[in-house]
Amino acid sequence: MMRNITNRYPLAMRIAFTLLAVILFFYAVIAAKDFLYPIVLGVLFGYLLYPAACFFEKHGAPRILANLLSILIFLLAVGAGLFFIYKQAGSFIDDFPVYKLKALANIDRLENAIEQRFGMSDLRLVDFFRIRVRHLFDVGNTMMNRTFTSTAGTLFRLGILPVFMFLFLFYRTKLAIFILKLVPSEKKLRAVRVLKEFARVVPSYMGGVSTVVLILAVINSSGLLIIGLDHAIVFGVISALCNFVPYFGTLIGAFFPFMFALLTGDDPMLAVQVIIFYIIIQFVENNILTPNIVGNSLRLNPMVIILGIIGGGMVWGIPGMFAIVPLLAMVNILGEQFTALKPYAYLLGVKGARKHSITIANIRRFIKRFSRR
Repeated sequence: MMRNITNRYPLAMRIAFTLLAVILFFYAVIAAKDFLYPIVLGVLFGYLLYPAACFFEKHGAPRILANLLSILIFLLAVGAGLFFIYKQAGSFIDDFPVYKLKALANIDRLENAIEQRFGMSDLRLVDFFRIRVRHLFDVGNTMMNRTFTSTAGTLFRLGILPVFMFLFLFYRTKLAIFILKLVPSEKKLRAVRVLKEFARVVPSYMGGVSTVVLILAVINSSGLLIIGLDHAIVFGVISALCNFVPYFGTLIGAFFPFMFALLTGDDPMLAVQVIIFYIIIQFVENNILTPNIVGNSLRLNPMVIILGIIGGGMVWGIPGMFAIVPLLAMVNILGEQFTALKPYAYLLGVKGARKHSITIANIRRFIKRFSRR
């Protein structure tokens, strides 16, 4: 059948049809994002709560009660976290005018230091920095207010998310049987393996990343408090939340406390201490926390994850950046089980590049090889 189609249509036409299908797919996904991403997130969070729901069911709770208890615990935890962040960030926003004056005073101090050190002062450069600092704090205040407004709007649109979570958990057996009915008899065993892998990988990843973020929120806040940075808890939590972006989350999160310390600190060494602290955190997160808590359950290579996060943000914004990684992991699982999709699984996976990756085993191998010379 495939050969007949290949012989019937020329290569250029097949490429055109493929590109048209891809464009129509992404157009439909973007156009229907307000309808689709609550469903997708509901399924993913349903997978996250799947172990808890199974636990309650095994201990005698009916499925409806088990699902409701799991969702209620989840909502209480998320609500408490959001309320805590809101209270902490509120006091930070109120102090913006004070920190703007501090930043301008630091620029004046820098101007005097340059004049005393080098005997010259470029007023145009100083005025440029003053204007930029004023703009930075004004825009920062506006952006934080907009962030809370847009977050509230997003939460309002996601108000139906617990409903989708409940429906997925309640009908999970029915959905699995439906999928098995669609699959031919000779492929049912593969389909069962795929469903089991979904139920293992998605909760493992989402629960592991959430655990890493919670641990980093405590470590970051404690470290910044010890360093002496104002509003250390706000910056610690914000930088920890950035770790939902794999690989570069810590470095991205370090930008905010570093700039704050550089502009408003009484001593430039405060900014240096912040950078050193986050370099240590980056090492701990990449080599200790994530490998031991999240593990290598996704089996996705870094390039695919980074491109997926960028693409997910372009298509669905923040929900897309959050959802794309477990979705890619599910696509990779499908590809590993079906022969026609194995090339795509190889492209998404980590095979073929492990010997070039920066891992502890490869570093030890390099040191042994270098020491022999």
